[in-house]
Amino acid sequence: MTKSSVLANMGRKENPQNYADKDGHLKPVLGLKDMVAMGIGTVVGAGIFTMPGIVAADYAGPAVVISFIVAAFVAGLSALSYSELASAMPFAGSIYSWANVIFGEFMGWVAGWAVLSEYLIALAFVSSAWSSYFQGFVNSFGIKLPAAISGSFNPAKGQFIDLFGALALIGVGLLVMRGVKAAAIVENWLVILKVAVIILFIVVGLTAVQVNNWVPFVPAHRAGTDFGGGIGILHGASQVFFAYIGFDTIAANSAEVKNPQKTMPRAIIGTLLIATVLFVAVSAVLTGMFPYERYAGNAEPAAWALRQTGHFFTANLLSIVALVGMFTGLIALMVGGSRLLYSFGRDGLIPQQIGKLDKRGLPGNATVLMLVAAVFLGSIFPINLLSNLVSAGTLIAFILASVGVLLLRRRKDIVNTGYKVPGYPVIPILAALSAAGLLLTLNVAALILMAGWLAIGIVLYFVYGIRHSTKNEVEADSKS
Repeated sequence: MTKSSVLANMGRKENPQNYADKDGHLKPVLGLKDMVAMGIGTVVGAGIFTMPGIVAADYAGPAVVISFIVAAFVAGLSALSYSELASAMPFAGSIYSWANVIFGEFMGWVAGWAVLSEYLIALAFVSSAWSSYFQGFVNSFGIKLPAAISGSFNPAKGQFIDLFGALALIGVGLLVMRGVKAAAIVENWLVILKVAVIILFIVVGLTAVQVNNWVPFVPAHRAGTDFGGGIGILHGASQVFFAYIGFDTIAANSAEVKNPQKTMPRAIIGTLLIATVLFVAVSAVLTGMFPYERYAGNAEPAAWALRQTGHFFTANLLSIVALVGMFTGLIALMVGGSRLLYSFGRDGLIPQQIGKLDKRGLPGNATVLMLVAAVFLGSIFPINLLSNLVSAGTLIAFILASVGVLLLRRRKDIVNTGYKVPGYPVIPILAALSAAGLLLTLNVAALILMAGWLAIGIVLYFVYGIRHSTKNEVEADSKS
């Protein structure tokens, strides 16, 4: 393959009608309430039960509230771009498929590979958080679980596998393999239960709030660290941003949605509004109940705070619902991630067997692969490391989505009669710049690891993907 042919192949764009034809085998069974539940199930998952305490202690103090607002603002701008792209191109794979159509094969692969890291890490992170809440719950009854099966691989502490996180993932994988509609029914009811208990926590927690715990609301910056001041707020925003991968989870299922032109924008924007209100309220109550320093390294801050204030029943109820709520997040992430892997296989950039549908029209092979990879990550890596790595891919996807809208409007072969971003082109440009700015505030380790992940993806593309792409077959047929 010559240099010129390599460059030509990297830039070849997918015909949107091909995706419409390929994804036509997926059954459109999901409605607005299913998609909103899926979005909230992902966004309001481990993020709301775990991240406010961690981010308050490590970065922003009580100003973690502002961190969530900043993240929501950036996510909201990008959500508008996601809404237009999902309306115009309701394909499985979300940003990967859109980028393939708009930017070309190589950039599509890079976008999809970046988001894949978020799905894998988010699944591992949420399963680790689920395990922490489960252990905290049983410990409250005096039951001590063996260290060997209670945490990620750490022989120095006698830990070898996070068994309970792995079991949660396996349960989710088995449910998703039964069908997206079955998973959506479970998701809808569990999300209602979760939101009800979050509201209960806010109401009960308010009775234990001490205003002096919010003073100073924005702690002074500590020289040589990422804590405090505006720097801490921005670093906190970049850490909590991973929760908004829920937008991609919604979009990844576009091909299985009824009336996607109307349903997708409403689901994405509705999820943003509901999630932001809940995040801000929980963060404010949590930091008002106890000094933020006391949440350092605590993977179950909300339940812990309730127990410390004597609300044992509510704490245990919260722990149960936290377990249920994180389960809904795992469902949504597993569904979205498996559809992304299916899209890779559909296009031949990974073995096409991964892109095959089973007898029920479901991407079973992709789901199994997603499950195995997530169990491995969640069993090996500690939760505090995972929490630092989960935002980079989402931000990269949001940047590409915002730029993609600018190019989408110039395409005459893509007719969009549905939602369009208001304030074009200012809003998409502002969205891209905001996401890029937040990306640069991630800690150096996260940026280095993301760069390494992208490097692995690029190598895979040139070693396998570019040679096995289904576009090669199309080109060969056109020449014969």
